[in-house]
Amino acid sequence: MPEPAGQTPLGAEDAKLIVLARAARVRAYAPYGGVIEGAAVRDTDGRTYAAATVQHKDERLASSALRGALSAFASSGARTLEAVALVHDRTIGIVCADDLMLVAEFGADVPIIVAGLDGTVLTTVVPATLLGAS
Repeated sequence: MPEPAGQTPLGAEDAKLIVLARAARVRAYAPYGGVIEGAAVRDTDGRTYAAATVQHKDERLASSALRGALSAFASSGARTLEAVALVHDRTIGIVCADDLMLVAEFGADVPIIVAGLDGTVLTTVVPATLLGAS
């Protein structure tokens, strides 16, 4: 998978997370428009969890892809993240503040790899850095 100039190439396991996130995004339930994402996370035992956006006409009931993946992760009994990938169709790598806080709950220093629809890495963000905590 291509990375932007100046970024360290992804390892095989992180590249796999992007593939899983891309596949999850295709299965999103998004009849109301808006941002459609796929996400995948890996716990410290090497298990992976993927999810897609689930929309609802009442936006309060919608779930982001990251929230879905983190719900599966936590529901399995996992408590520590090793890696996170998010795929969306925006041209810049944005992760919403609510999702950053949820990721930080399980790994504030774990980078979130943000990729475009083709798998190209757009950016990597670290929740602790963006939230001002470490």
